[in-house]
Amino acid sequence: MKEIMLENGRIIGEDSPCYIMMDIGANHNGDIDTARELIRKAAEAGADAVKLQTYRAEDLYSKKTPQFSRDTMKPYDLIKKVQHPREWIPQLFDYAKDWGIDFLSSPFDYDAADLLEEAGICLFKVASPEIVDLRLIKYIAAKGKPVILSTGMASLEEIEEAVEAAKSTGNENIALLHCRTCYPSPAHIVNLKAMETLRSTFRLPTGFSDHTLGWHIPVAAKALGACIIEKHFTLNRDQEGPDHSFSIEPAQLKLMVDQIRDVEKALGDGIKKVSREELENYEKGRRSLIARKDIPRGTVITEDMITCKRPGWGIKPKYFQVVVGKTAGVDIYEDDILKWDMLI
Repeated sequence: MKEIMLENGRIIGEDSPCYIMMDIGANHNGDIDTARELIRKAAEAGADAVKLQTYRAEDLYSKKTPQFSRDTMKPYDLIKKVQHPREWIPQLFDYAKDWGIDFLSSPFDYDAADLLEEAGICLFKVASPEIVDLRLIKYIAAKGKPVILSTGMASLEEIEEAVEAAKSTGNENIALLHCRTCYPSPAHIVNLKAMETLRSTFRLPTGFSDHTLGWHIPVAAKALGACIIEKHFTLNRDQEGPDHSFSIEPAQLKLMVDQIRDVEKALGDGIKKVSREELENYEKGRRSLIARKDIPRGTVITEDMITCKRPGWGIKPKYFQVVVGKTAGVDIYEDDILKWDMLI
């Protein structure tokens, strides 16, 4: 599986730390100070990136699109209500830079892509519904920055078309996110194993864009090889708005980041061996051959004279029958730990 490299030298791939993106979505509530606080909270929690979604109702939805069952108004009106002013982008980019966290935003139109490029973002993330807009994907990919494609609702054929559209511009820095687009997504539809399908089919860095409740599913995704995790977060899930209810709060975000990092450490290198930290238990906590009774020098050892118990620095238990019939070369006392130089 290939990897992608950001302008700052950060590598996203199978053998690198998971790139954790926190999606503000509409959880800024139209207030730039709330957006700043969310950026700060994401940085403090140890996330790698924080992102907005830069859309404009006129370019995103026909006014004739019917209302989604989950919403209280038609999508055009909802987007009009929650879209952020585009003047925020350079301000929030600089604010995130001061906090040492990458600032991103998903562009939903050509102007948004231009604006984000001008601001200096390090990569583009394309939302799941836009994967069928191949002209937009080509336009974004042609800017030469890495492109992360979310694949919610997409067939393998549609994903292939989107990947090829991006590659047709000469841009090979592409990653994929498995995703479900229910808000929230119930666990039984998540299908984390689809990440392996994407990984083996397209040979690209693969991650998971999560919309489940809680943070345990993204942690599990990391254990299954996700090299990118995207998750919505908010300051307070009880606020009104389309994205708050399925987002996690700052304290949960910190737990998620810490647990993902713990999983990365726990995955290890796959080599089965005793760790340095286990050496004391290895020596003192495993079994070896022990004298059951006093065995005078010159005595031929019989089965009833030896047993198997801890510690483990003596003769290994698998040699029990080899020791039987040997002669004690020294006086051996009850509970002595048997060693080969004690026998002849």
